[in-house]
Amino acid sequence: MSPRPKKSRQVKSNLKNMITTSFDIKGILHKEFVPTGRTVNSGFCCKAFQRLCEKVRRHRPQLWREQTWLLHHDIAPSHTSVLTHQFLAKNKIAVIPHPPYSPDLAPCDLFLFPKMKLKLKGRRFDTIEEIQAESHRVHDTLTEKDFQEAFQKWRRRWDQCLHGGGKYFEGDGSR
Repeated sequence: MSPRPKKSRQVKSNLKNMITTSFDIKGILHKEFVPTGRTVNSGFCCKAFQRLCEKVRRHRPQLWREQTWLLHHDIAPSHTSVLTHQFLAKNKIAVIPHPPYSPDLAPCDLFLFPKMKLKLKGRRFDTIEEIQAESHRVHDTLTEKDFQEAFQKWRRRWDQCLHGGGKYFEGDGSR
């Protein structure tokens, strides 16, 4: 019996930087990096949502005036806290609810993160600034068509979940 082949291990990076990104069918509206060492709590979340509101007001004025824009985010504790709910209600921000146990219904997980991972995979960065600069470059390569396709894919995924009657499935069936 021959020995099992050895698998190489991928070394985890000591540099990590979290980015929050808000986008719609036309493109990215707001993105910001979480400062190193900062926890994403409800206070941080509300301040980020305030900055997002300002971007919607400036870049999507019709949606802002008519109050027809909708926010969708996952069910992270910072998104579901009382403070965050109060902020969203006070600012009349309509939220599309995210079903529990459904990470496969988050547009960032379906679209944005895979695109970023594909372009950043295997790369090494020496500084946080390099990570941020490359992340901005990746975002800048995305087109309006990419975002339209992302929302079409998101809708198909929602339909698939609804028609599945709560059953778990993997993949989007497009392969």
